[in-house]
Amino acid sequence: MPSLKVNGRNHDVAVPDDVPLLYVLRNDLKLNGAKYGCGLAQCGACTVIIDGRAVRSCVTPVGSVAGADIVTIEGLGSADKPSKLQQAFIDEQAAQCGYCSAGMVMSAKALLDAKPKPTEGEIRIALDGNLCRCGIHQRVVRAVQRASQEG
Repeated sequence: MPSLKVNGRNHDVAVPDDVPLLYVLRNDLKLNGAKYGCGLAQCGACTVIIDGRAVRSCVTPVGSVAGADIVTIEGLGSADKPSKLQQAFIDEQAAQCGYCSAGMVMSAKALLDAKPKPTEGEIRIALDGNLCRCGIHQRVVRAVQRASQEG
Protein backbone atom coordinates (compact mmCIF):
# COMPACT_ATOMS: atom_id res chain seq x y z
CA MET A 1 0.00 0.00 0.00
CA PRO A 2 1.74 3.19 -1.18
CA SER A 3 1.94 6.15 1.15
CA LEU A 4 1.66 9.47 -0.66
CA LYS A 5 2.32 13.03 0.45
CA VAL A 6 -0.06 15.20 -1.57
CA ASN A 7 -0.41 18.93 -0.96
CA GLY A 8 1.34 18.54 2.37
CA ARG A 9 -0.93 15.75 3.66
CA ASN A 10 -0.07 12.06 3.99
CA HIS A 11 -2.37 9.46 2.45
CA ASP A 12 -2.19 5.68 2.52
CA VAL A 13 -3.85 4.31 -0.59
CA ALA A 14 -4.88 0.69 -1.10
CA VAL A 15 -3.96 0.31 -4.76
CA PRO A 16 -1.36 -1.70 -6.67
CA ASP A 17 1.96 0.10 -7.23
CA ASP A 18 1.43 0.19 -11.01
CA VAL A 19 -1.82 2.21 -10.92
CA PRO A 20 -1.29 5.63 -12.54
CA LEU A 21 -1.00 8.46 -10.03
CA LEU A 22 -3.72 10.36 -11.91
CA TYR A 23 -6.27 7.66 -11.08
CA VAL A 24 -5.36 7.74 -7.39
CA LEU A 25 -5.55 11.54 -7.27
CA ARG A 26 -8.95 11.64 -8.94
CA ASN A 27 -10.63 8.45 -7.72
CA ASP A 28 -9.19 7.88 -4.27
CA LEU A 29 -8.21 11.36 -3.07
CA LYS A 30 -11.00 13.22 -4.92
CA LEU A 31 -8.54 15.79 -6.30
CA ASN A 32 -10.03 16.43 -9.72
CA GLY A 33 -7.91 19.33 -10.94
CA ALA A 34 -5.55 17.12 -12.95
CA LYS A 35 -7.46 15.84 -15.98
CA TYR A 36 -7.27 12.70 -18.09
CA GLY A 37 -6.45 13.89 -21.58
CA CYS A 38 -4.52 11.44 -23.72
CA GLY A 39 -3.22 8.88 -21.24
CA LEU A 40 0.13 8.96 -23.06
CA ALA A 41 1.88 11.94 -21.42
CA GLN A 42 1.52 13.96 -24.60
CA CYS A 43 -1.08 16.62 -23.76
CA GLY A 44 -0.17 17.83 -20.26
CA ALA A 45 -3.71 17.95 -18.86
CA CYS A 46 -2.65 15.65 -16.00
CA THR A 47 0.46 17.61 -14.97
CA VAL A 48 1.33 17.73 -11.28
CA ILE A 49 4.55 18.72 -9.51
CA ILE A 50 6.59 15.94 -7.95
CA ASP A 51 9.65 16.96 -5.96
CA GLY A 52 9.73 20.28 -7.81
CA ARG A 53 9.37 18.88 -11.35
CA ALA A 54 6.36 19.02 -13.66
CA VAL A 55 5.34 15.38 -14.22
CA ARG A 56 2.59 13.72 -16.25
CA SER A 57 0.56 11.82 -13.68
CA CYS A 58 -1.24 9.66 -16.25
CA VAL A 59 1.92 7.60 -16.86
CA THR A 60 3.48 7.82 -13.39
CA PRO A 61 2.99 4.62 -11.38
CA VAL A 62 1.83 5.49 -7.88
CA GLY A 63 4.42 3.14 -6.40
CA SER A 64 7.22 5.19 -7.96
CA VAL A 65 6.25 8.34 -6.05
CA ALA A 66 5.65 6.92 -2.59
CA GLY A 67 7.23 9.36 -0.15
CA ALA A 68 7.71 12.07 -2.78
CA ASP A 69 6.33 15.59 -2.37
CA ILE A 70 3.35 15.79 -4.75
CA VAL A 71 1.55 19.07 -5.44
CA THR A 72 -1.67 19.35 -7.43
CA ILE A 73 -3.52 22.46 -8.55
CA GLU A 74 -5.62 22.17 -5.38
CA GLY A 75 -2.44 22.69 -3.36
CA LEU A 76 -1.70 26.10 -4.87
CA GLY A 77 -4.72 28.13 -3.85
CA SER A 78 -8.50 28.24 -3.80
CA ALA A 79 -11.28 30.09 -5.57
CA ASP A 80 -11.40 32.49 -2.63
CA LYS A 81 -7.64 32.86 -2.35
CA PRO A 82 -5.86 31.96 -5.59
CA SER A 83 -2.08 31.81 -5.72
CA LYS A 84 -0.20 34.61 -7.46
CA LEU A 85 0.12 32.44 -10.56
CA GLN A 86 -3.53 31.44 -10.56
CA GLN A 87 -4.50 35.11 -10.19
CA ALA A 88 -2.29 35.98 -13.17
CA PHE A 89 -4.15 33.36 -15.24
CA ILE A 90 -7.44 34.94 -14.16
CA ASP A 91 -6.23 38.48 -14.89
CA GLU A 92 -4.96 37.52 -18.36
CA GLN A 93 -8.10 35.47 -19.09
CA ALA A 94 -5.81 32.55 -19.85
CA ALA A 95 -8.56 29.94 -20.08
CA GLN A 96 -11.47 29.17 -22.32
CA CYS A 97 -12.89 25.71 -21.76
CA GLY A 98 -10.46 25.23 -18.85
CA TYR A 99 -9.65 21.56 -19.48
CA CYS A 100 -5.93 22.19 -19.93
CA SER A 101 -5.63 25.03 -17.40
CA ALA A 102 -4.55 23.04 -14.35
CA GLY A 103 -1.78 21.35 -16.32
CA MET A 104 -0.65 24.68 -17.75
CA VAL A 105 -0.58 26.26 -14.29
CA MET A 106 1.38 23.34 -12.83
CA SER A 107 3.97 23.41 -15.62
CA ALA A 108 4.30 27.17 -15.17
CA LYS A 109 4.60 26.79 -11.38
CA ALA A 110 7.45 24.29 -11.73
CA LEU A 111 9.21 26.69 -14.12
CA LEU A 112 8.78 29.72 -11.85
CA ASP A 113 9.95 27.77 -8.82
CA ALA A 114 13.12 26.78 -10.69
CA LYS A 115 13.60 30.11 -12.49
CA PRO A 116 11.62 33.04 -11.02
CA LYS A 117 12.36 35.39 -13.94
CA PRO A 118 12.20 33.25 -17.10
CA THR A 119 12.45 34.68 -20.58
CA GLU A 120 9.54 34.38 -22.98
CA GLY A 121 11.45 31.64 -24.79
CA GLU A 122 11.98 29.70 -21.56
CA ILE A 123 8.27 29.99 -20.77
CA ARG A 124 7.34 28.68 -24.21
CA ILE A 125 9.75 25.75 -23.85
CA ALA A 126 8.40 24.88 -20.39
CA LEU A 127 4.82 24.90 -21.70
CA ASP A 128 5.60 23.17 -25.00
CA GLY A 129 4.17 19.84 -23.82
CA ASN A 130 0.87 21.36 -22.69
CA LEU A 131 -1.69 21.33 -25.46
CA CYS A 132 -4.75 23.60 -25.71
CA ARG A 133 -7.31 23.22 -28.46
CA CYS A 134 -8.82 26.62 -27.63
CA GLY A 135 -5.65 28.43 -28.66
CA ILE A 136 -4.99 30.46 -25.51
CA HIS A 137 -1.23 29.87 -25.53
CA GLN A 138 -0.32 33.56 -25.90
CA ARG A 139 -2.52 34.48 -22.92
CA VAL A 140 -0.87 31.73 -20.89
CA VAL A 141 2.58 33.11 -21.74
CA ARG A 142 1.41 36.58 -20.66
CA ALA A 143 0.04 35.15 -17.41
CA VAL A 144 3.34 33.47 -16.60
CA GLN A 145 5.20 36.69 -17.44
CA ARG A 146 2.82 38.66 -15.18
CA ALA A 147 3.33 36.22 -12.30
CA SER A 148 7.11 36.40 -12.70
CA GLN A 149 7.05 40.21 -12.68
CA GLU A 150 4.85 40.34 -9.59
CA GLY A 151 7.22 37.88 -7.85
